[in-house]
Amino acid sequence: MRASELSYEAAVALVAEFAERLAQASHPTESLPFSAARGRILAQPLIADRDQPPFARATRDGFACRAAEAGNWLPILGLTPAGQPPAALLPPRAAWEIMNGAALPPGADAVLSYDQAETSGDPAKRKIRLLENYKIRPGKNLVAAGEQAHTGQQLLSAGTKLGALQIALASACGAAALHVFARPRVAILTTGDELVPPETEPAAGQIRNSNAPMLAAMVDAAGGDPWILPPAADHPEALDAALASVLAAAPTADLLLVSGGLSSGKFDLVQPALARAGARLHFSGVRMQPGRPTVFGELPSQSRSLPFVAAAGNPVSAAVAFAAFVAPLLAALAGRSECTPHFALARLAQATEKHTKPGLTRFLPARCSFTAEAALPWVDLIPSNGSGDLVALAQSNCFVLAPPSAQRIKKGATVRIVRST
Repeated sequence: MRASELSYEAAVALVAEFAERLAQASHPTESLPFSAARGRILAQPLIADRDQPPFARATRDGFACRAAEAGNWLPILGLTPAGQPPAALLPPRAAWEIMNGAALPPGADAVLSYDQAETSGDPAKRKIRLLENYKIRPGKNLVAAGEQAHTGQQLLSAGTKLGALQIALASACGAAALHVFARPRVAILTTGDELVPPETEPAAGQIRNSNAPMLAAMVDAAGGDPWILPPAADHPEALDAALASVLAAAPTADLLLVSGGLSSGKFDLVQPALARAGARLHFSGVRMQPGRPTVFGELPSQSRSLPFVAAAGNPVSAAVAFAAFVAPLLAALAGRSECTPHFALARLAQATEKHTKPGLTRFLPARCSFTAEAALPWVDLIPSNGSGDLVALAQSNCFVLAPPSAQRIKKGATVRIVRST
């Protein structure tokens, strides 16, 4: 059960290594229609069922011709709209009117767009040629057959997250259904005598349970299936029963998140309960603020060990632990090919306050537009009253990481950020 406190960087590396092993294990899969596949992870590569595009097609409305002949007057022999088969072989010194997306006639190697063409003759015997001061080369305004992909080529690898663009490509390949990884089931256990349901009017000394719905929403957004357990009271028997219910559940959970009961007070009883359940800890505490009491380990389950992350009950601490440690584990369980926190660089819009606890990596609630005219976006710190400030947390979309060696970070400095939502 015993494990040491780690630096933030060491804890991230340990979780990343564990996540890599999780990713290599087999995970259940299912087939879904396009309408239900957005956000899911491909379990099998997407293979081109034919060339992309399957025929040489125009990318502009205009006239198919041979580029070398475009400076001459060329009779227009016919018209092909999109969706029609290509015309017969284009004779020398001739043009064929063609619409955007339509198949080129064999023999044509360029498309002269309407705004590049000069027309002559009556409507029944029109001719075209390239306007003066324009140039055209083979391949202009068209995409050759197979230029984007060839039959049998892998277009998306297993582990790719499916967004709208990936679903469009799968549709173009004729995939009637997509083979994806099943969503991992994540048990969420909040602890504390002070917690009441969100719809309840709290009595004196009580608070509404905000961590359970927050963590459930984070799990859902990260590709998991949240399972919210009833809050456990601050009593050994209640915690033992809650952990036993997770370990005995069918279907089994793939990951357990525990919130609360991790400080050093008389009623912080989560670590002893984990010990009684046979937990093996990989670390017990991380030198970061907030979230220093965070614990990561495994519990013996029915057929395999159950990884868990236990975080302090303050909402900012829970959100930091999720971004730093839970998201990579959940990505691996969901089949993602990338299982590390998503960091980015930004420029700090205002200086940080002086760091009074050296040796801790600080997570500062902040808001970044993630767009910038310059090379890096600006990130604004959100004024916060500490790890219990849910108002500041809700106004943020990322955390600024202040390294343990930095007493104060100046305005305009380049900083690392990680998404909080």
